[in-house]
Amino acid sequence: MNNIMIDTGNYIAAKAAVMAQPEVVAAYPITPQTTLVEGIANYHETGEFKGEYICVESEHSAMAACIGASATGVRTFTGTSSHGLLLMHEMLHWAALARLPVIMCNINRVVGPGWNIWADENDSISQRDTGWIQFYCSSNQEIFDTIIQSFKLGEDKKVSLPVMINYNAFILSHTSMPVYIPNQKEVDDFLPKRKPVWNLDVNNPITFGNMILPPEYERVRKEMQDSQENAKKLIKDISKEWKNKFGRYHGDLLEYYKCEDSDYILLSMGAIGAESKVAINNLRKKGIKIGLARVRTFRPFPKEEILKISKNSDLIIIDRNISIGMEGALFSEVKASLFGKSDSKVYGFIAGLGGKDVTFQDIEKMCEKVINGKANNMEWYGIEGV
Repeated sequence: MNNIMIDTGNYIAAKAAVMAQPEVVAAYPITPQTTLVEGIANYHETGEFKGEYICVESEHSAMAACIGASATGVRTFTGTSSHGLLLMHEMLHWAALARLPVIMCNINRVVGPGWNIWADENDSISQRDTGWIQFYCSSNQEIFDTIIQSFKLGEDKKVSLPVMINYNAFILSHTSMPVYIPNQKEVDDFLPKRKPVWNLDVNNPITFGNMILPPEYERVRKEMQDSQENAKKLIKDISKEWKNKFGRYHGDLLEYYKCEDSDYILLSMGAIGAESKVAINNLRKKGIKIGLARVRTFRPFPKEEILKISKNSDLIIIDRNISIGMEGALFSEVKASLFGKSDSKVYGFIAGLGGKDVTFQDIEKMCEKVINGKANNMEWYGIEGV
C-alpha cells in the first residue's frame, strides 16, 4: 500500500533518491539544496541508506566523485544549486560525453551577483548544451516520481546519459506537500539494478577518455544527439508504465491541460506551470478558449509536440530565465521548433526572475494582454515602471 509523507521538496527528493538505492551519493551543501543531502545523511545514519555517502570539498568534486563511481558501473546521485551547478560545468560535459547516467537534483536558484537565494532558471538553462537530460517539476509529488523514473531513463542502454531534475528554490524545495510514497519492493520492481553499458573493471581492463581524433569525436556527439532523441520515446513509455503501476501521471514531455479546443495555449515550466492551471480555469470562466502545455523536458526539447499544438492555436510563453542579448530560452526554442512549419503567432514574457512572485493573477494579465492584441512579440512583466 502507498503511504503519505508530508514534507518539503528537498526531503521528498532525499526519500526518492534513497529508495532508488544508489551505491554512491556525493554531498556538498549549498542553499537551498542543503537539506536534500542532509536528508540523505539522516537516512544513512539510521541505516535506511546503505550506500557510500561521500562528503566532498566542492560541487566540482561532487560531480567528479559521481563520475568515478558511475564509471565502475554503480548507481550514483547528487544534488546542487546555482553557483554549485556552475562550478560543476566542466564535469557536466565529462559525465555526458562519457555516457554516465549520473542522476542529480538541481534546485533552481538565481546566479549572482547580486547575492540572491530565490528562484529562477538561469542556472540550469546555462547548462542546456552539456548533454544532460533536463526535467522541470511543478510539485513535490512530481519530484519524487521523476527522480525514480530518471534512474530508469538514464540507465537505459538506448540513452546512457545523465539526468538533471530541476525544481524551484523555496517554492518547492522548502514547501511541504503531501506525497504518496510506494513501498520499497514496488520501487525495486519498477527500477531493477543498473546494467552498465561500459564500466571500469580491473579484471577486464579498458581505456576510456584518451585522445580522440576529429572524425570519431563528431560521431560521439552525433550518438549523444541520437540518444536524446531516443529519450523522447522512453520518457513517454516510462511515464505510462509509472501511471499503470502507481496511478500517477504528470505528463511526459509535456503536460496538457484543457488544450483540445484552445485558440491559445500557454507554455511554461516548473512552479509557474502549476500556478498557470488556476489562471487557465479563470480565463475559461470568462469564455476564453485557452489551455496549458507545461514543458517538463527542456532537453530533449519536445519540438514535435509543440509543433502539433501550434496547428490550431497561438502560443504564449512565460520564461523564468533570460538568455542575455536575446530573450527567454523557452521562447527562442519554441520559435525555432516552428520555423517554416507553422503559422502560429508566438508571444513571449520574461517574469519571475530573482524569485519575484508570479501569481495566477499575473499569468491571467499576461494572457489577456495577448488576447486583447496589446502584447509585443517579447516583453518583460512585473518590472516597476515598465
